[in-house]
Amino acid sequence: MTVRRSTRVKNLSALPDIISSSTKTISLSSEEVQDNKIEADSNKKAPKKYNVKNKPFSDTYMAIRTKRVKKEDSLDDITILKKRVKTESTISTTANSSKKKVSVKQEVLNGVAPTNWRIVFDRIKAYRKITEAPVDTMGCERLGDRTASPETYRFQTLVALMLSAQTKDTVTSVVVRNLQKDLPGGLTLESILNVNEQELDDRIRAVGFHTKKAAYIKKTAEILRDKFNGDVPSTIEDLTSLPGVGPKMGFLTLQVAWKLNLGIGVDVHVHRISNRLGWCNTMDKLPEDTRKNLESWLPREHWREINPILVGYGQTVCIPRGPKCGECPVSELCPSSIVKVQKKGIKVKAQVKVKDEPDETTSRFFKEEVTAVKTEVFDW
Repeated sequence: MTVRRSTRVKNLSALPDIISSSTKTISLSSEEVQDNKIEADSNKKAPKKYNVKNKPFSDTYMAIRTKRVKKEDSLDDITILKKRVKTESTISTTANSSKKKVSVKQEVLNGVAPTNWRIVFDRIKAYRKITEAPVDTMGCERLGDRTASPETYRFQTLVALMLSAQTKDTVTSVVVRNLQKDLPGGLTLESILNVNEQELDDRIRAVGFHTKKAAYIKKTAEILRDKFNGDVPSTIEDLTSLPGVGPKMGFLTLQVAWKLNLGIGVDVHVHRISNRLGWCNTMDKLPEDTRKNLESWLPREHWREINPILVGYGQTVCIPRGPKCGECPVSELCPSSIVKVQKKGIKVKAQVKVKDEPDETTSRFFKEEVTAVKTEVFDW
């Protein structure tokens, strides 16, 4: 290897001497050259190796990553490759997340009761006995006339439940009372068969979807007359075959009208609170899925009372927006509990930690004044 050092020459006559003195030849043996080559190679950074394990779409990904795309490939082909990479990545992520969801769902469907569910249930039940809610006095099970005949009482209960869909108890109770008082003949099967559908619609206009409900009630009355001998059926299959009657109305009708505890009546309150408490993982599904999950582990003895307990709790404390977690007797056990903390004049939200095994089952909401409440109001 030869190294030349350039020098600015002012005297051309001295050029040969300068060249001979300033030019040096460095000769290296073959062993030294090999050693230097090895040292130079070791200083170079090793190229990054592609980890196939971390990328399930290795071929497609590397085609884009290393730009091994042929010149004749159009832009559409390149776009397709990029979309394929994105799609495969999404599929891989979805597959991993779905595995986690399946395990939670499988645990509930297998009938495994949530941790501390009994402590939570007992505290909420005790709190409800000292805290009156609209459902306790104006719920559908309170609206039927108990002095009327059993057939009329059952019919009024069914009509009240049909009117209550997407409607507050305070509104439903007023409409039912007006029908019992102002409708010619009272709220009976015969009076509904005789009244005009448009007139019935005007009388129930205060409830949600009143036009559809008027048509459903008229058709239901005709079916009861023709198919069920003028009485409300006593099976969930027959009840859900009526227009506008779903599983929730059917099971509640059986519980109230026929005293049959065959299923849980799950409305929006039971659906919401059960998921907030971590009892179910069905918030993105239907209330019917919540019912099946609850029935898989909740003892049958609580199937009837859970509806009025959680409905009233959802009306007073665990409301849909801005739940009153500071007043909740199970806030320290609820995974969804959020308590507002005052800090330097600024309100911030703090997540409440969940204890797996609380030291005590009592609550500050357990009071001795429970006996002072009218027992006939809380007959669940």
